[in-house]
Parts: sequence; structure tokens; C-alpha cells
Amino acid sequence: MGIFLDYVYAFAVGGAFCVVAQILIDKTKLTPARILVAFVVSGVVLGGMGIYKYIADFAGAGASVPLTGFGYALSEGVKKAIDEKGAIGILTGGLSATAAGIATSMVLALLTALIFKSKNK
Repeated sequence: MGIFLDYVYAFAVGGAFCVVAQILIDKTKLTPARILVAFVVSGVVLGGMGIYKYIADFAGAGASVPLTGFGYALSEGVKKAIDEKGAIGILTGGLSATAAGIATSMVLALLTALIFKSKNK
């Protein structure tokens, strides 16, 4: 029963993020790009304040996979790098913490571009 509840919590929290995004799309004049940036920034801010850790512990992948989770990973990387390297960690920490995800997305984008041909509609 415990693993089932973990899935329910992940689905509920991840779904809540999607609901918020859909409401922002429907009820505001914000572009999707601005909403995505707002989600990343909110993850950074909540991570910096120490609040997002509790959300991530509760929801697991439901909180770590969305864009807010990317922002949280950036903030955690910066905190760790500042502790280890000092002020230079402000510049290097976020990239170090998210390098695997960034590299994976770049490699998969390259492979997709090599395999498929884009077409105009």
C-alpha cells in the first residue's frame, strides 16, 4: 500500500502543477514561455527558502520532474557549490547540478534531428 500512495502523491502534486499552468494559460495573457520561466524561478525561490525540499520529499517524482523541480535542482546545486567553493559556486553550482539533464536533452535533440526530417506545414 505504501508504494501505491507514493504514486498517488506524485500524480496529485504533478497534476496540481499542470492545473496551475493550465489556469495561467486560460485566464491570463502570459505566453507559455513566460509560464515555464515562472515555474523554474518559483522552484529556485522555493528551493532557496527551503520549502521545496518538503514538497519533493512528499511527492517524489511528482515534484522533481516538472520545471519547478529543475529550478529546485539549480538552487540546491548553487547552495552546495557555495559551501564547497565559495562565491564562485554561484556561477558553477547550478550548471554542475543539472549537467546530466542538460546533456541528455542535447544528445536526444541531436539524435532526433539526425533521424527525422523536419517539414513545413
